[in-house]
Amino acid sequence: MLAISFFTLLLLSVPVAFVLAITALLFIYTSDNTVLLSSYPLQFFGGLENYGLLALPLFILLGECMHEGGIARRLMAAAAACIGSVRGGLAYINLLANMMLASILGSTVAQVTIMARIAVPQMQQAGYRKDTAITITALGGLLAPIMPPSMLFIIYGVIAQISIGDLFLAGIVPGLLLSLAFLAIIGVLAKKHQYPYTERQNGKQRCKALFQSLPAVMIPIIIIGCILGGIATPTEAAAIACIASILVGKYIYKELHFTFIGPALIRAAQNAAVVLLLIAASHVFGWVITFENLPAQFADWIQHITNSPPVFLFLVVLALLVMGMVMDPIPIIILVVPVLLPVAMDHYGINPFHFGVVLCLSLVLGLLTPPIGSALFVASSLSGIRAERIARLALPYLFAALAVIALLVLLPALSLVFISSP
Repeated sequence: MLAISFFTLLLLSVPVAFVLAITALLFIYTSDNTVLLSSYPLQFFGGLENYGLLALPLFILLGECMHEGGIARRLMAAAAACIGSVRGGLAYINLLANMMLASILGSTVAQVTIMARIAVPQMQQAGYRKDTAITITALGGLLAPIMPPSMLFIIYGVIAQISIGDLFLAGIVPGLLLSLAFLAIIGVLAKKHQYPYTERQNGKQRCKALFQSLPAVMIPIIIIGCILGGIATPTEAAAIACIASILVGKYIYKELHFTFIGPALIRAAQNAAVVLLLIAASHVFGWVITFENLPAQFADWIQHITNSPPVFLFLVVLALLVMGMVMDPIPIIILVVPVLLPVAMDHYGINPFHFGVVLCLSLVLGLLTPPIGSALFVASSLSGIRAERIARLALPYLFAALAVIALLVLLPALSLVFISSP
């Protein structure tokens, strides 16, 4: 009954948060455990009683402040100064700027939206095809859910009840590996398709671009530095970064006006409310499936297939890739973590931080695969290029990402390099 009602509501296009909440109610009624109704509101509210969730609206607000304050444009200029004049230089610059932006925003949609406005016109002027430019921009956005701070990591950390700060640290090496894999693909394609050389800059121009980007570069340093140094929690670091981005945009770059703050706060609250409703509903749903003993039943079933932790992880990755094609990552995390994480930890001895990194990286690919990929359709709507065309051009990069996932599954230590007590 639980499964039938869940999938029926999904097929009727009911929002996922309501699907979770209604399914939980239906289970209570059909199982004759109506005494659980008295706990339903408490469980719903209890899903939001987590200090780490404050980081969500703060990082969304940080993205708003960065865009309005001209910080993203300075990061692009800094990347250009670092690359120099090479074939396909603007493609490298786009990816490097995305990498720096990912360490600030943590949101794929926000990142693709910002970089599509900045990078795509520049690449077109330099002689790149528009479909190539928007594909590379969209792929750069895939770094946001992996490079800290990551919205997916925050949500996973809250549901898994593990340290979000340590989870951010676990994402550093996988994020760098994914970036290097994408840079390698750009290098191959740049030679094959004869991408244009970047305009040569003299020493004075490079120094000027790097100097102007210093305040912008300080923002990710503030976030990571505060977390690594134990100075602030991820939530506090996000608040500090918001204030820093407002000050930089207003008083250094002089592009941000205080009239922007009101609308930005409203947009951040609206976007955060959608995610928080999902998390509250998922907490109730997780409570119900735990009562139904579903994790234990799933563990018994999967153990009949394999006793190997890597094989179990590969099966999970395969399932997540399929789910990612038809659902957004946040609902998937909310649905599968209460079921899969206990099995991974208790029956296979998999570290929860390692499991979270593999899970989030697997879901990232769904952002750029049809029919639902949000990054794919944001890129398509911003550029006018068909989503199918962008997906085809992205295939070499997606295969590279799969190779990174396989490496992480086989070498768990890569996810735990910066965690002192994994």
